[in-house]
Amino acid sequence: MDKMKMFIKSIYAGFMIGIGGIVYLSVDNKIIGSLLFSFGLLTIVTQGFYLYTGKIGFVKKAQELTDMLLIVTGNYIGAFAAAILADGAHLKISASDLVGDKLRNSLGNVFLLSVFCGVMMYLAIDNFNKSKNIIFIIAPVMIFILSGFEHSVANMFYFHLAGEYSPKAFVYLLVMAAGNGIGAKAFSFKPEG
Repeated sequence: MDKMKMFIKSIYAGFMIGIGGIVYLSVDNKIIGSLLFSFGLLTIVTQGFYLYTGKIGFVKKAQELTDMLLIVTGNYIGAFAAAILADGAHLKISASDLVGDKLRNSLGNVFLLSVFCGVMMYLAIDNFNKSKNIIFIIAPVMIFILSGFEHSVANMFYFHLAGEYSPKAFVYLLVMAAGNGIGAKAFSFKPEG
């Protein structure tokens, strides 16, 4: 695929995760919020957008890792755009407490929570691709949100919305992205037979 198209589809994916974050922060009920957040991933999958956490588990060749850098950069821009627009629209949402909790957690815990999220995201896409049943998108999204697993792209949105641009936040996002990737790749290896 043309790199520019991939980049634009990556921006769209980050923006859709931002919309998921907006709706999650807009409702008081976490179960309803996690259910509605899944609309973001459903849209990404059905529209063919490029989300790092949905693609990293399917990387087969080392050269595809450069695509992952392009995708995660596009996701970051899309999440940033969603946060800027949400702030500009004066929506009655805040990510400050959520982000503060994430940054108070140890890097080791954040990494493990990110691995769990990577597993959920890989299984969401792989199971959906095999069955075309949307429950395989909705359930893993609800599981990762309700369990407190760390989704690197969703956190890009939350960190932007909270105005958290510290070096610590950047390191945490890198650890989250690495954990998401490791979790996804761990479940992509299937034993033969």
